[in-house]
Amino acid sequence: MGDNAALTAAKRAKKDEFYTQRVDIENELRHYKAHFKGKVVLCNCDDPRQSEFFKYFVENFEKLGLKRLIATCYKSQDVDLFSQGDCERAICQVYEGDKNGNMVLDDDEVGVRVLKGDGDFRSEECIEILKEADIVVTNPPFSLFREYVAQLVKYGKKFLIIGNQNAITYKEIFPLFKENKIWLGFGFRGNAAHFKSRYKDVATAGDHREGMIRVSGVMWFTNMDIAKRHEKLPLYKKYTPEEFPKYDNYDAIEVSKSADIPYDYEGIMGVPITFMDKYCPEQFEILWQASGNTRASAPKEALREVGYHIHPEDRGGCSVIGGKRTYGRILIRRRG
Repeated sequence: MGDNAALTAAKRAKKDEFYTQRVDIENELRHYKAHFKGKVVLCNCDDPRQSEFFKYFVENFEKLGLKRLIATCYKSQDVDLFSQGDCERAICQVYEGDKNGNMVLDDDEVGVRVLKGDGDFRSEECIEILKEADIVVTNPPFSLFREYVAQLVKYGKKFLIIGNQNAITYKEIFPLFKENKIWLGFGFRGNAAHFKSRYKDVATAGDHREGMIRVSGVMWFTNMDIAKRHEKLPLYKKYTPEEFPKYDNYDAIEVSKSADIPYDYEGIMGVPITFMDKYCPEQFEILWQASGNTRASAPKEALREVGYHIHPEDRGGCSVIGGKRTYGRILIRRRG
């Protein structure tokens, strides 16, 4: 079973209890400090017993210059962290900074109230809380990633969230990348992370850790501008028809490695999904994707632009070379 098989299985079973490590949060958040001054931050998928997101923002509240921190959790969570006993219903926590100067999180500094509903981020009650926030930072349910992102976009929120690499190709998510409404953050080392979890770790890769599960292909998704997003990819390869063959069903060439994108080719190119981690909007234009979603989800004008025509082997739009399908591809073109 592959490294991300447990994640896929959990998604199908709607098992979403994957808790992010503090070190991973710190490694990513250090790149976004300028965005938080005077802002209200919401962590709306966070169990108070487990959430390192909430603890991070509490401990860095003054450094970041936050206005308010809000966290909500799903039903059947206790609130022992705040010495309030047990609660069988969802709760909302509000923190507005250190009140007595002891730089310690005291019980009376955190407002805790029981929610009327179950704490589902889609509930009217939680949507009203969302409206109060400027920035949302959390690890949302893997099984509800599409709905979660759609809600953030609908209410115009800035965000930094964790998701699987495959989400890039979702028909609901990919247009947001194309329109530069969402992009990838700095990421996890090797695009893999260990999450605190009660699920069995069945990853084939090594580095197993007690009480954790290793998941590959995880990314940070954001719409907050970062320096990485504007770093142009160095191009050194010269185009030759032999090294970069044309697809059977697209007016585009195959570039199997992002590092090999030719500097002198002006047309459309198909690159791996991992290209999105190197995407610079000033350097490249995203046209669409070549995958099983293409024929069903792409607007007709997008299909015309990339020169798509049905091939008996493309299974809905996968790129084909010499009658054989390739892996999923992002169709791009150089700017300038």
